[in-house]
Amino acid sequence: MRADWSDERLMLAYRAGDADAFTTLYQRYRASLYRYLARQCGNAAIAEELFQDIWIKVVNARADYEPLARFSTWIFRIARHRLIDHYRRDAHHLPAQSVPNDADDDADGVDEVIALLPAPGHETPHALHERQTTAQRICLALAALPPVQREVFLLAEEGGMTLEEIAVATDTGRETAKSRLRYALTKLRQSLQDLL
Repeated sequence: MRADWSDERLMLAYRAGDADAFTTLYQRYRASLYRYLARQCGNAAIAEELFQDIWIKVVNARADYEPLARFSTWIFRIARHRLIDHYRRDAHHLPAQSVPNDADDDADGVDEVIALLPAPGHETPHALHERQTTAQRICLALAALPPVQREVFLLAEEGGMTLEEIAVATDTGRETAKSRLRYALTKLRQSLQDLL
């Protein structure tokens, strides 16, 4: 039943004391939020620390939560502010590389079971190597983007946010967000044109 609820309704239910509503929200956002952080800071350990801090902030803010914007905008704005705080504190550790996506690990061990199953016929070592090489190229192209462009691109792709939501989350105008996203897409296309 909760699977049909909007994020905002879930957060209001959590505010009212429904712990299962929080679990549903966590499941919806854990992977995309972690990937956003990991790709922004380029360090899995730091991303994990920031990830935990953000969820603690969500828990602590539940009593005062009001659905003034979409939940995704609200949580990614918290994430962005936490990243800014991190960069201010540790300015010499600016993002330089991406980390592998290990945020999709399933707590129930389903991923381990899937890993033990034989690969389908089209999953040849060559195809797997090609995909891995492509993923590395994409990560390097993302890391090469200026931080503000990478941020907007990741909010759009990982956060599934609209330009208006990105503008709110980044404290910029819609046109600024649109311009940054356009420049990011152009640079990514140029970097990866042989893959297109």
